[in-house]
Amino acid sequence: MIVVVFNQKGGVGKSTISTNLAAQSAKVGHKTLLVDLDAQGNSTHYAGFDASEKSNSVADMFKQVVGIFRTAKKPIEFIHPTPFENLFVMPSSPALADVERELESRYKIFKLKDALKELKGEFDNIFIDTPPNFNFYSKAALIAADGFCVPFDCDDFSAQAILRLLDNAMELKEDHNPELRLLGIVVNQFNSQAKLPGELVNSLKSEGLPVLDSYISATVKVKESHSKRIPLPFYLPKHKVTGQIAALFAELNADKT
Repeated sequence: MIVVVFNQKGGVGKSTISTNLAAQSAKVGHKTLLVDLDAQGNSTHYAGFDASEKSNSVADMFKQVVGIFRTAKKPIEFIHPTPFENLFVMPSSPALADVERELESRYKIFKLKDALKELKGEFDNIFIDTPPNFNFYSKAALIAADGFCVPFDCDDFSAQAILRLLDNAMELKEDHNPELRLLGIVVNQFNSQAKLPGELVNSLKSEGLPVLDSYISATVKVKESHSKRIPLPFYLPKHKVTGQIAALFAELNADKT
């Protein structure tokens, strides 16, 4: 299954959730690909991949689409192993920002879908981290995906933005990917001791939005795993939040059918 982790707001935990879901998938034995479409490259870094100028990145794959490279490489050539068994990455690059306008002007919005269609037989699961805006790369990811989930960081501004986000995603679904499914809203950085997070989650539910049952709690261990560059399923396999990630992965996986 190809799953996009998407939100137009930054700082909600997209990279953390996409990398940890990919790591959980790999940990339980699935050959898993993490595609990093955010030029900041946080998922690439968190997954333990050290990119260099010689590393074929997702930006390089897009560059050849607009004719910057004369000899086209196959999508598999832009994928690299990570230090973790079964986990592979198509790394980000700052060059994503440089090539975006060219891709848009030539309407190459379906090229990611074509590439991932070719790779789908190679991997059991593909997770895509997206930039924090509804740009070319986010749209290309949603067009390529089977489903998407939306991180929600228990912030009032995030709650207001989710409805606008879903309007954009549903319009894209109607125009370009009728099979696209909203898998649900992922409650992230949840503090059960505070009143506001629970109220905000209940307000989403009252709007009829599909809030997933598996909440991700706030913990300093997430930042610790970032600094170690070891996703939680490999860093702290018995931690409470790792268990929540495992439950979230199982919940998303159950929605394959």
